[in-house]
Amino acid sequence: MHPADEIRGDKSKRLSKKRIVLAVTGSIAAVETIKLSRELIRHDAEVFPVMTPSATKIIHPDSLWFATGNKPIIELSGKTEHVSFCGRVKNPADLLLISPCTANTISKIAHGIDDTAVTTFATTAIGSDVPILIVPAMHLSMYDHKIVQENIKKCKKVGIKFIEPSIIKNKAKMVSIDEIVTYAIRETGKQDLSKRKILIIGGPTVEYIDDIRVITNRSSGKTAISLAINSFYRGADVELWYGSGREKPPNYIRTIVFKSINDISNLLKSKDLKKFDVIILCAALSDYIPRKYKGKIPSKKDKFVVEMLQAPKIIASLRKKAPNSKIIGFKVEENEFNLKEKARNLLKNNNLDFVVANTISGFDKDKNEIWIIDKMGKSIYKKGKKDRLADCILDKVKCE
Repeated sequence: MHPADEIRGDKSKRLSKKRIVLAVTGSIAAVETIKLSRELIRHDAEVFPVMTPSATKIIHPDSLWFATGNKPIIELSGKTEHVSFCGRVKNPADLLLISPCTANTISKIAHGIDDTAVTTFATTAIGSDVPILIVPAMHLSMYDHKIVQENIKKCKKVGIKFIEPSIIKNKAKMVSIDEIVTYAIRETGKQDLSKRKILIIGGPTVEYIDDIRVITNRSSGKTAISLAINSFYRGADVELWYGSGREKPPNYIRTIVFKSINDISNLLKSKDLKKFDVIILCAALSDYIPRKYKGKIPSKKDKFVVEMLQAPKIIASLRKKAPNSKIIGFKVEENEFNLKEKARNLLKNNNLDFVVANTISGFDKDKNEIWIIDKMGKSIYKKGKKDRLADCILDKVKCE
């Protein structure tokens, strides 16, 4: 067994049976491609490296051979490797991932120049409609060059997709490996939620008792982030409104941060919710808001009473703001007793499309158990990791 097979699929099966050609060019970021290869394999991909001669001066081909289990292609041979992987053949590669990609290679691809194995793979893939994903990495002055930008536009016109670089000081740096893998999963996945605009409102709210102290809850935000990532995997245009959860949203998810119920109310007033096809409200919202004490509550008091006022019901406003959107609510209770009945009442009273019900046993944990209840009164029970449960919820979103 090759060492690559020892880690194959140990994170997920999202790239199972996917054949990814990893094309490496002469950027110093090429040193990251060993880790990138291994991470793709951990999601069960088969990775085939292709290198430019310049790339071999930065990273030895044997390193990628070790990382992937496949010998890198540096020069094309009588096997016509570019056609075998990216031509009009019975079983072409699922993705040509050019990472990192230099300004030189981008410009050659834009003008149909084939003088390396990588550019010939790209030309062949364009002519065969094999998906191409480019991850630029270069000095910022090169990335901002007007001709390079025009060449990027030319590439995009023929269907090539780009992951925009991280701009740090004077460098257009290759984005994180996790982000590249996420885009690879998206590009090779079923994309059954493509062209859907999905808003996810998640995480806990925080309400101030005084200028220092707050009242909040134990929500980690894991469910919201799992729903956002999995929606992105499946091709959706995702926006996340996120509270003060311990889990941090990834950079590639468009995120608006809120703290209090008042913050969410202001977002509802200022944002056009009609543009969203689906709205999922899984946030742990405060039911009661403390009457805020001005300044700091003295610390030596023997007793201090906090007056709590009923918070506005955000879910009641959603249907008014988005009359034609598919809206999914969440209902949480201490235990199963009357949980389904309360979930059905929430669904009916707020004209929701379905409700996800769960107990507080899932708070602060990676696993949960849920009941998905629809307008017809049907209930689906699921149990497992929140990542998998997010997909079950999105399966219902797709079918409704």
